[in-house]
Amino acid sequence: MGWIVLAGIVVAILAYVIGMGLYQKRFLKTLNEEEFKAGYRKAQLIDVREPEEFKKGHILGARNIPLSQMRQRLKEVRNDQPVYLYCESGFRSARAANFLKKKKYGQLHHLQGGFRKWTGRVKSN
Repeated sequence: MGWIVLAGIVVAILAYVIGMGLYQKRFLKTLNEEEFKAGYRKAQLIDVREPEEFKKGHILGARNIPLSQMRQRLKEVRNDQPVYLYCESGFRSARAANFLKKKKYGQLHHLQGGFRKWTGRVKSN
């Protein structure tokens, strides 16, 4: 009986993850590094990692607005320009995009694989 409950929980979690992925594809464009490089200079480039992570290294030209501060700092993000987001792996940037979508932002993009996969120019503080 216990394994049936466990199997049900696993199926529910998988359904949620797949559903969120399909929902995000409607408004969040996941870009590989080349696509990201081609567009981020004409957009708002936002690193949603925490300040300590940002100081260790970030994409040249990025602003640091951590996911944990996004709600309080929302006015720093213009909704009339494309938004390019990234974090360490892509999970937090997807969450930031979900939040921005709920606040009526469009033109949302994020870096596939996040900063850990980035091979372009980096700045350290």
